[in-house]
Amino acid sequence: MNAVLEGEAGEQQLLRMSELAQRTGVSPGTIRYYLREGLLGGGEDIVRTSRNMAYYPVSYVERISLIKRLQEERFLPLRVIRGALEEDPGRVQALVELEDRIIEGALARAAEGEWLSRSAAQKRYGVPRNVLDRLAEIGVLTPTRRGYGRDDLQIIEAIASFRAGGYEEALGFTVYDTLRYRDSLAPLVEEELRALLGRLAGTVEVERAMEIIAAGVEPLRELIGAMHSKLLLDALRRHRSATSARGGAP
Repeated sequence: MNAVLEGEAGEQQLLRMSELAQRTGVSPGTIRYYLREGLLGGGEDIVRTSRNMAYYPVSYVERISLIKRLQEERFLPLRVIRGALEEDPGRVQALVELEDRIIEGALARAAEGEWLSRSAAQKRYGVPRNVLDRLAEIGVLTPTRRGYGRDDLQIIEAIASFRAGGYEEALGFTVYDTLRYRDSLAPLVEEELRALLGRLAGTVEVERAMEIIAAGVEPLRELIGAMHSKLLLDALRRHRSATSARGGAP
C-alpha cells in the first residue's frame, strides 16, 4: 500500500477522506455527496482497501476547490457545475482563472492614477455637491474613502461638460438621465464579457488573454462613442423626415 500512496519523490499521491476534507475545507459529508452526484468523475481512481476505508487522488483537491468556488462565488447550481465539468473540466478551470485575472486587473487599474476628494472634484470640475451626492446615491458614482477614482472622475468631467453645454436642470436635464445609459450598457457589458470569456478561456494563455482584453479597452470606448454619434445622427434624420412628411406639424 505504501507504494501506492507514495510517488517517486515520496510525495503522497492518495489522501484519506479526512485529509481531503482538511485540504479543501469541505466536509466529508459534502465530498461524499459530490461523489454520489458524479461531480468528481466515476470514481475509477479511488483506491478502496476495505469496506470502510478508501484513498482518494490528490487531484480531487483542485476539483473540489473549483466546485466550491463555482458554488460560492459564481452561485452556480450543482447540476450546471456537473454538466460543465463533464463537458470540459480544463476549460472550466481556465475560465475561472481568466475571470480572476480580469477582476484583479480591473481592481489594479481602478487603484491607479489620480484620486480626488469630493471637495477637490467640486473645485476642479465645478459640479455642485448635491449633484455629486445624487450621482453616488443612484450608483453612477462609487466614491471610496480615497475619494473618486479614474472612472468616476471621467464621469464627473462628462457631467461638467454637459452642464457647460447647456444641459441644465431648468430644461429638464437631471442626474437621473445617466441611469438611461447605465441601464442600457449593463446588459451589453454582460454579453461582451460572456463573449470574451467564451472565446479566450482555454484557447490562449491567460497572460495573452489579459493582453488582448487590455488592448481592447480604448478601441471599444472609441467604437461605442462613434456608433452612438452615428445612431444619433440617423435618428435625427428620421425625425426630420417624419416631421417633413407631416407638413412640419409637431
